[in-house]
Amino acid sequence: MDQRVETANVGKFLNPEVTADGSKRAHVALSQPSTLWFNTGTLCNITCVNCYIESSPVNDRLAYITAAEVETYLDQIAERDWPIEEIGFTGGEPFMNPEMIAMTRAALKRGFRVLILTNAMRPMMRKTVRAGLERLNRDYPGQMILRVSLDHWCAAQHDDIRGKGSFSKTLEGMAWLRDTGIQMAVAGRALWHESDAEARAAYAGLFAENNFKIDAQDPGSTVLFPEMDEGIEVPEITTACWDILGKSPRDVMCASSRMVVKRKGADHPTVLACTLLPYADGFDMGPTLQDAEADVSLNHPHCAKFCVLGGASCSA
Repeated sequence: MDQRVETANVGKFLNPEVTADGSKRAHVALSQPSTLWFNTGTLCNITCVNCYIESSPVNDRLAYITAAEVETYLDQIAERDWPIEEIGFTGGEPFMNPEMIAMTRAALKRGFRVLILTNAMRPMMRKTVRAGLERLNRDYPGQMILRVSLDHWCAAQHDDIRGKGSFSKTLEGMAWLRDTGIQMAVAGRALWHESDAEARAAYAGLFAENNFKIDAQDPGSTVLFPEMDEGIEVPEITTACWDILGKSPRDVMCASSRMVVKRKGADHPTVLACTLLPYADGFDMGPTLQDAEADVSLNHPHCAKFCVLGGASCSA
């Protein structure tokens, strides 16, 4: 284990109700549910440096979720009267899951927008998957968007994280999406000591060069995520922080989203408070959306660095 992880934040994030200094810890209510995420499984065709969920060709800690299981949660959205607008699919690599097209169709059929996070590499480029995506795009125009992981606008930097040659394979997949008329967004990483403006200008150049119709200046179309390094010291978020920071609990991701996962060997899926914490037991809320309506304690370094202080969101 990284020595920084062992020494950072010692004594913090232990009690879901109070911080290390005894202050009341901040909690977030599900005040505006707008996105329900499904983790399709942790298996991936590549192994990336610092993948927050440790996806790889061998990591199956989160099993493939099925279309039938997804349907049960879509039913619960209606039963609980959640005002969900968007269904998100993440992994792993979602297109490794053999029921990915069926799950997407189930969500689109009910009128939801669908966001799929993908590396746009070989799993997506299989003939059967491409045919399925073409049909979905034809049947539900404008309702589906694929957010492609492009860690940096430069091939060398991207390949340092995802492996040699991965940049060109991803661009090949993006070119197919472009030519097929499927909407795209991009997710990059903000870790190369370049300003936000510099990074967006460089992405804009790449998009223009390849005729990708992606707005590099729109944070929803080109998302630049901060690195989720648990070895960095971060402050705990107390109830007083909202006024100090000029923020509202409604601004935090767990005010508007939940994620469904299926753990390896489990009889049924479960609902998590946060898309970024698939293995943290304290963020497992139970098997139903009713269970998931409970408040969330901001009791993890990611809550502070990524969401409250970083202001990031996985949603479109």
